[in-house]
Amino acid sequence: MGGYILAIDQGTTSSRAIIFDGQQQIAGASHKEFKQYFPKSGWVEHDPEEIWQTVLSTVEDALAKAGIKAGDLSGIGITNQRETVVVWDRETGNPIHNAIVWQDRRTASYCDRLKKQGLEKNFTKKTGLLLDPYFSGTKLNWLLTNIDRAQARAAKGELCFGTIDTFLIWRLTGGQSFVTDATNASRTLLYNIADNAWDDELLKILKVPRAMLPEVKDCAADFGVTDPALFGAAVPILGVAGDQQAATIGQACFKPGMLKSTYGTGCFALLNTGKDMVRSKNRLLTTIAYKLDGETTYALEGSIFVAGAAVQWLRDGLKVIKAAPDTGTLAESADPTQEVYLVPAFTGLGAPHWDPDARGAIFGMTRNTGPAEFARAALEAVCYQTRDLLEAMHKDWRNNGKETVLRVDGGMVASDWTMQRLSDLLDAPVDRPVILETTALGVAWLAGSRAGVWPKQEDFAKSWARDRRFEPAMDEKTRKTKLKGWRNAVKRTLS
Repeated sequence: MGGYILAIDQGTTSSRAIIFDGQQQIAGASHKEFKQYFPKSGWVEHDPEEIWQTVLSTVEDALAKAGIKAGDLSGIGITNQRETVVVWDRETGNPIHNAIVWQDRRTASYCDRLKKQGLEKNFTKKTGLLLDPYFSGTKLNWLLTNIDRAQARAAKGELCFGTIDTFLIWRLTGGQSFVTDATNASRTLLYNIADNAWDDELLKILKVPRAMLPEVKDCAADFGVTDPALFGAAVPILGVAGDQQAATIGQACFKPGMLKSTYGTGCFALLNTGKDMVRSKNRLLTTIAYKLDGETTYALEGSIFVAGAAVQWLRDGLKVIKAAPDTGTLAESADPTQEVYLVPAFTGLGAPHWDPDARGAIFGMTRNTGPAEFARAALEAVCYQTRDLLEAMHKDWRNNGKETVLRVDGGMVASDWTMQRLSDLLDAPVDRPVILETTALGVAWLAGSRAGVWPKQEDFAKSWARDRRFEPAMDEKTRKTKLKGWRNAVKRTLS
């Protein structure tokens, strides 16, 4: 069948559908943004029905652009924004409320109450996560508590809980498959990553009935087949992984010590630690990188909530740019004598601070500060935050004293200016791959290898190709001065 694989990449601000051919090259792609809802300060929601429609339309468009039919596909891989919660009626398939997005902070006070009860250590030991509104479990508790009769209906098995992958698989298979994969399960605060199972103690604490939970599978597995009425053929869904784990796979970070960072709405760095569950002493997360053939590979993760979202803010909020690529050009023209720092804590600060109550701030403005300085500050904020993550990772995982090259992907890495500044501030090489759609490529490989039409892991890793390596060019004095200013800005921002 030509080895064609469809990758559905359902992200925070848009849905993508990408068709890869048997040589792992893009044959057709489609992309569609959808609306963001902000009902209260710190609350973020999506309409699951709108997400579903964008997935359907982009798949149809990608098939048309590739010049193939659904029957030509060997399989489907799904990757998704993680931690975002959907609850729907098992009978009708209709959501009972908008999806609560990973960025949402409405459960901050509930997390604080659980911490005061001394429960965070229970969650961290079993899930590798911290008690933060970022993760799915407390969002699910909010829905069960605040939606009329939801708790009772869930206990009766009338409601289904899922992250976006589970909701999409349910819809794609006409309600025949109620499943997720180990990576998405590992982000819920409900899943024991050592035992690879839903944890009864954590379910009881968060008042989540087991009856509403999906079955958990490996990342490459049989997740069901699509309803032929959707695209004209029954296509097997063979690969699933949360977006950051999918990017880790797409970047071929299969060996312990390999590191990738994805720059989308947020920024997420994952360090492969192999079979070792490394317990962070620096407030990083221990998580599942992927699970294949029954064997779990773990990772250390650092999560930054705002990366590309800061560029969107410049475009849609301040209206100082017309399009995202304008930021690099503007940043290059910024006044070098002005040190302007943006701490983009629009929805709190993630790793290594984990401060849900922090809010965004700008420091160092003068009367001459303008759009160029704002653009540079927004891009540099991403670089500074990455530096914070990597410093924490090096403390937790020394990799036998070897330094790790950072492999990067996501929309922001197309900017040469940003990647050079990243290398400068990290004082380390940054590798940008030829295929930037590594998230989609990762789940395409999961599905393609499962279908037997794509190469196995070792050969896939050899096919990874570098577009460009960025080497540090900033002098040490300048770097130290800039980092000192950043740390001062963050200190002032923390709640």
